[in-house]
Amino acid sequence: MSDEIPADLRYTKEHEWARRDGDLIVVGITAHAVEQLGDITLITVPEPGTAVTQGESFGDIDSVKAVSELFAPVSGEIAERNDELEDAPETVNEDPYGEGWLVKIKPSDPSQLDGLLDAEAYAELVAQG
Repeated sequence: MSDEIPADLRYTKEHEWARRDGDLIVVGITAHAVEQLGDITLITVPEPGTAVTQGESFGDIDSVKAVSELFAPVSGEIAERNDELEDAPETVNEDPYGEGWLVKIKPSDPSQLDGLLDAEAYAELVAQG
């Protein structure tokens, strides 16, 4: 499974990933989370301009198995959301680290990203089950 964990991303213990993109942080869910959820049917994330707090819920992801909360990897403001997912939530199943991104956050403290798990630590977390 570790070959499915991109080394250039940071991870939360709740299975979100985060990637710096200029002054924004792109956020999605990991392949491991997708595997656990099964087929994704609906994604609910806030409008741009909404404030989010690191570690707190900012939306939901519905699948055939469950409804799971999404947790913000950093504090800040939603700058953009992936509106393509409204009509095609399965994109997250197909490409969780690419086209299946969820939101872009303008961080209030960009250094919070450095405090997240690196790929190796995330791989250990996944291995522990």
